[in-house]
Amino acid sequence: MGVPPPPLRALFICHYNRKRSATAERVFGKDPALEVLSAGTSDEAMVQVNQRMLEWADIVFVMDGDQVEALGKMFPEHPVLARVVCLNIQDCYHFLDPELVTILHERTQPHFEKLRAIPGEAAERSQ
Repeated sequence: MGVPPPPLRALFICHYNRKRSATAERVFGKDPALEVLSAGTSDEAMVQVNQRMLEWADIVFVMDGDQVEALGKMFPEHPVLARVVCLNIQDCYHFLDPELVTILHERTQPHFEKLRAIPGEAAERSQ
């Protein structure tokens, strides 16, 4: 029996890290095939995104275009910016809102499946 692949590392980013990205961390953090962190782009975020987080992640999800823009200002020319995935989820949901959870699953699943289909993708990042 083979060794299971290392978990994919996913970083979820919103503005304040209180609703959308915090929900994603709670929901996806239960999946043993994933390691999950969440952060915000605001100075007032519960946890503010930093360069180590970006470098740690196999995939970076942002909730809307404002985070794409903020990351570009915070980390200009950082190579991860080219692979950020915008989920286009508006800031109108409460923490753990069932509709938000459904949307998160629907919009992230294709990206997780694509990464899992690339042999050794997570293993290369863990070295």
